[in-house]
Amino acid sequence: MTKDKITKSELFGSLNFKTLRTNPDFKEDSVREVIILPMLQALGYANDAIVRSKTLEHPFLKIGSNKKIPIKLIPDYALKVEENYAWVLDAKSPDKKINDSDNVEQVYSYAAHPEIRSTYFALCNGLEFTLYRRDQTNKPVFHFAIDEIEHYWDKLKMLLAPGSFQAGKHIVYERTETYAKAKGGFDYATRPLPEEIPVKKRAAKRHFGVHGYFTKQTWNVVAEYIKNFSKPGDLVLDPFGGSGVTAIEALMNNRKAIHIDINPMAVFIVQSLMAPVNQEQLNEAFHRVKEAYQKKEPNTDKEIRDARKKYKGPNTISLPKGSDVATTDELFSPKQKAQLGLLKSIILKEKDDNIRNSFLLMFSGLVTKVNLTYHTSTYVEKEGGGNSSAFQYYRYRIAPQPVDLDLLTYFELRFQKVKAAKKEMEYFINEQTISKAQVLKATATDLRFIPKESVDYIYTDPPYGKKIPYLDLSAMWNAWLDLDVTEWDYEQEAIEGGEHNKSKDEYNELIAKSIKEMYRVLKFDRWMSFVFAHKDPEFWHLIIETAESCGFEYIGAVPQKNGQTSFKKRQNPFTVLSGQLIINFKKVQNPKAILKANLGMDIAQIVIQTIEGIIAKNDGATLEQINDELIIKGLELGFLDLLKKEYTDLTPLLLEHFDYDEQTELYAIKKDTKFRTQVDVQLRVKYYLLSYLRRMERESKTPRFDEIILYIMPLLKNGITPEDQTILGVLEDIAERVDNDCWKLKKEGQQLLFK
Repeated sequence: MTKDKITKSELFGSLNFKTLRTNPDFKEDSVREVIILPMLQALGYANDAIVRSKTLEHPFLKIGSNKKIPIKLIPDYALKVEENYAWVLDAKSPDKKINDSDNVEQVYSYAAHPEIRSTYFALCNGLEFTLYRRDQTNKPVFHFAIDEIEHYWDKLKMLLAPGSFQAGKHIVYERTETYAKAKGGFDYATRPLPEEIPVKKRAAKRHFGVHGYFTKQTWNVVAEYIKNFSKPGDLVLDPFGGSGVTAIEALMNNRKAIHIDINPMAVFIVQSLMAPVNQEQLNEAFHRVKEAYQKKEPNTDKEIRDARKKYKGPNTISLPKGSDVATTDELFSPKQKAQLGLLKSIILKEKDDNIRNSFLLMFSGLVTKVNLTYHTSTYVEKEGGGNSSAFQYYRYRIAPQPVDLDLLTYFELRFQKVKAAKKEMEYFINEQTISKAQVLKATATDLRFIPKESVDYIYTDPPYGKKIPYLDLSAMWNAWLDLDVTEWDYEQEAIEGGEHNKSKDEYNELIAKSIKEMYRVLKFDRWMSFVFAHKDPEFWHLIIETAESCGFEYIGAVPQKNGQTSFKKRQNPFTVLSGQLIINFKKVQNPKAILKANLGMDIAQIVIQTIEGIIAKNDGATLEQINDELIIKGLELGFLDLLKKEYTDLTPLLLEHFDYDEQTELYAIKKDTKFRTQVDVQLRVKYYLLSYLRRMERESKTPRFDEIILYIMPLLKNGITPEDQTILGVLEDIAERVDNDCWKLKKEGQQLLFK
């Protein structure tokens, strides 16, 4: 058992550290037995968790004339937690320098071995102890002198005690917020992870149809996360703010918000959309602008030539490689430039800043359609459907048949959309509340203007690799809105590739810097939700390992779909990511690190445990739910490659070990059988109670409590056996008393939810 407090004499007796370096009899074996072993035991490692001198074969190098003799790697200690290797430790004699690069590289090779894959590795020479993270070998995360161990014990225990590690997200039974309130209110530290949230894309006028953008989080999903992890009055941050969904939903739910983006176009959209206006004055201004435009609208060749001389067109900005034309000027016909130039000049005459910016937002939305890259859709005549190629194809592609849209018709449509959005928001976002929002053009890598530990919640959707070069693709709008993009902006933009040919390492470094800044500004016991939509699992590990090295604790990832599952996803469950994952971290004083599964262990056991866990959690699970949970577990523990290889089709495994209901398409534990793996005891209780009480309901019976106990107990013998009170607590959540000591299931809607 871990010792809370320790003294040097308790660990090492009367050992004189001053003489160790010159003592010829105190060598490496003495360091192991006299110094290291007492430390490991005091940290709480049982004898079977301390693996001594484990022989490993080098995964790449072999020796001998025929290069067939494997090189042996033998770490002094490999420490196990939950059958995984949490860290390795190598002993050196007191005369050896433990920070020598050769020594560090040697122990790193143990930690990185496929059979180990530990988070940490350490060296100790009897005089000093140094600890490294495997993903951060340039400097130790912890270093101290052994003769001062009393001063460093708390931190050593926090980092390396068995309880400081977790095997990814654990599926557990949790009471709902209703229950939490009854027990004393909102507690930041114990918030449950949300379940997947049904998407309501078009239900909010403030987000749908106002202005296109390259990516946009679903507003109601963001809102539910904000409400789950923060309270009214709290400060919510999105450092990759994009089109402003996080900031706007924070304000709409009585929070404060900071929206940050490197792209001036994103900042312009959010500032203009939030700008409070008087609806009557907005109507008057529209008629004023419309009438002024109608009087001068250029349509003939002469009118177009004259207008182009008089009214400023778009700034000439070079377009990214792969574009069909070279500059922004070539994205518009002479007529489009003349008409847009006239309309912009009229808008700029409006004296009220908020009204002028609101009309510029409408104008910018119009630029999306009035250009040569506008690709129409089947409902163009009705709604103005279709899109700019920059939004649709992520490149500037001239439409095969550019459409000559009537500018005033679509400007009026923009007006109606923006007006409706502002009307919808005005109760929560108005002259009195707008001060609760900060909308800033800045980089997520440097948040120095935000005080340390001042933010209550972070929800962010970062850019993903090569997919979208935001600044390059924003050129068409920036050209009309006179928004500057500097070299500094390009340097700070977290993308891979683009016109500045950023490397993967540069991209990774910028994302890592951003996570470090998010950690700095977030309060303790508060949460960060990080959207993961990347195709490369390597990026998952970058996020997790950077967050952990900062001090975040990974709590779990939630699958969040955006629509129907694709056929490709069903055929390739572990190679195609459908939708996205929302990764949730908590900033805590004593964070636990994720253990990586060693590739020599039985992956099948993890697979079965994960399937049983999700079945217990959901009272039966679909193939899609099982796939989602296995992808998360494979990413967490680093064995997604093995899942792809060994389980390209899960159906045979599922049909062998579980029951399948063709009507509901749910897999379930075989009738009247036990869970074979260690699933959370309360989840098991809940699962068996639901199964039993449903059967009793079909038979028109209401069993007594002692009958329920007699049924439940034999099925729970493979793990921790719960007390009667534990069973009663779960029973009260899902059932109600009948005639004193009899029970029946609550009706749908009465039951508390389960996480």
